[in-house]
Amino acid sequence: MISLENITWKAPGGGFGLEEVSFTIPGGAYAVMMGGTGCGKTTLLEILCGLRKPGQGRILLDDRDVTHLEPRERGIGYVPQDLALFPVQRVAAQIAFPLQMRGLKDDQGMIQELVEELGISHLMSRLPDALSGGEKQRVALARALAARPKVLLLDEPLSALDEATRGQAMELLRSLQARHRLTVLHVTHSASEAAALGSLLLRLENGAVTGGTK
Repeated sequence: MISLENITWKAPGGGFGLEEVSFTIPGGAYAVMMGGTGCGKTTLLEILCGLRKPGQGRILLDDRDVTHLEPRERGIGYVPQDLALFPVQRVAAQIAFPLQMRGLKDDQGMIQELVEELGISHLMSRLPDALSGGEKQRVALARALAARPKVLLLDEPLSALDEATRGQAMELLRSLQARHRLTVLHVTHSASEAAALGSLLLRLENGAVTGGTK
């Protein structure tokens, strides 16, 4: 479960902000959030995963208050819109990075299982510049899932893909969510993407989140 309670955030220097945003996503749901450009969707994801600190309010994950925890302590996997792959790290090191940050070891061969599931075993020695858009997306997903999070946050994950690749990627996301029993919050501008993937459809508008199940 993801629950935001009265989250407020102000941009440095004033201007844009979020005022008392509240919503709940049940455990195991695939929630899709839509909203206009600049309405704060990415900011909300960054607040959830700990990259931005709210001015007030609480963030609960499975009834655990994580509001003041560091990102690595929250049990969240995050795929930003630009994927944020490290340009000088090979794929194997990219995927192992979350485990290193948490001081964990891959004792059960989780990484190998994950790269086989995502079909990227043959890419492990490559640098990001040698990957296609779809391959980069799969590497970013593998990195987000490597430490076995319960929550996955996706910021416009399919926006850079062509139509044929986007359909395959949606099938992959459905499969990953079911197999890993994830609670997902997926931000998109695409109504068709939201309809195809979301069991819970949300909209952020004028600082408020509205929506419900299909």
